[in-house]
Amino acid sequence: MRVSTTSALAAGAFATLGAAAENYLGFNSGATKPDNSAKFKEDFLAEFTTAQGLEGAPGKFDAVRLYTNVQAYSTNDPIQAFDAAVETKTKILLGVWTSGTDSIDNEVTALKSALSKYGKKLSDLIIGVSIGSEDLYRISVTGLKNDPEGVGAGPDVIIKFIKEFKAEFADSTISDVPIGHVDTWDSWTNGTNKAVIDAVDWIGVDEYPYYESGKDNTIKNSGTLFDKAYDATIAAAGGKPVWVTETGYPYTGIKWGDAVASVDNAEYYWQEVGCRRLFNKTPTFWYNLRDSNGANKQSFAITNNLSTTPRFNLTCPDTFDTPSSTSSSAGTSTGTATKQTSTATSGSDASSTGVVSPTSSAGAGSGSDSGSTSSSASGSNTPTETGAEGGAATQSVVPGSGASSLTMGATFLVAVFGAVFAFF
Repeated sequence: MRVSTTSALAAGAFATLGAAAENYLGFNSGATKPDNSAKFKEDFLAEFTTAQGLEGAPGKFDAVRLYTNVQAYSTNDPIQAFDAAVETKTKILLGVWTSGTDSIDNEVTALKSALSKYGKKLSDLIIGVSIGSEDLYRISVTGLKNDPEGVGAGPDVIIKFIKEFKAEFADSTISDVPIGHVDTWDSWTNGTNKAVIDAVDWIGVDEYPYYESGKDNTIKNSGTLFDKAYDATIAAAGGKPVWVTETGYPYTGIKWGDAVASVDNAEYYWQEVGCRRLFNKTPTFWYNLRDSNGANKQSFAITNNLSTTPRFNLTCPDTFDTPSSTSSSAGTSTGTATKQTSTATSGSDASSTGVVSPTSSAGAGSGSDSGSTSSSASGSNTPTETGAEGGAATQSVVPGSGASSLTMGATFLVAVFGAVFAFF
């Protein structure tokens, strides 16, 4: 998204409001394919190579967000995305799966093994670590209403795992990598979760206006809806950097409220949200490069079969339709957390009421490639990665991972979205 995203993050530690800082551009990538089969090195290589060679992209997409460190259908083998990242020099936002488990030992073992194998070739690519994904949403009133059997984790559990992870890698080459947590916007604005904000260096938010039924979620209003949720998150962050870890728009799928999935609308959303508000302004991981979660009823991939020729024109326009009267006119995000400095200036005067943000599938790894079933209580109904693409799939087969089933996240999201929008 931002024009020169990865390399500059480390160079410019803080991004002040209104200042264009170089930040990471990337996509989400789960552990499995649409048929739930595992991804291997060649699959990740194909993704990362395509991402870096996209025609018309407003920058080099040379970063990736993972949901787990564990290879799908193994106990604690390192995910083979690490091999592909080292070969392609792809920056990595690590994911540690924390829902439905009382241990992150397998995640830690897998990562230590990978670091032992590659050393600084790998550690130098790691830009951040997310301890958990949408865990807070899944145990919220809305999350449980939409999926009574959904498995998440509360603030105490997330904080416990954050402390454990830091202790495990305190003397390692990634000891100074900023630690965060990814969740829906209304999870961050919920005061009962403030302890998690206090415990992290940055917070990640998943937002999908497409799923905000009942909120005039036409494509023309998508930019405004996104701004409300994003700004509310920034306001709740208390000056800590806010990374957009999932957002996107489906090119095909069922109608959701007033939102219609289409290639034209996916392009419009790319322009009004990505180009106008995010790219080159805050670390951004788009949802998504390829379709990979078979449980989702919507498809979000900006490419077909990983072609470097995208479904729509990725070139950013010079003007936009979204009213500049929203707080987005004041600037973009809250700055960036880097290895050199994990704290950053807040960047926005976000005072708007949070908008429902698509959360990557509430139950599984948020941010699934297909992203059709997302529905989150936090207004972030997002395509769920739940097992298919995200850590969930891995978790369901990794002892101690405790993730929900692959399909659980998908159905969960769908139900959540309807409820989420009612929140406003």
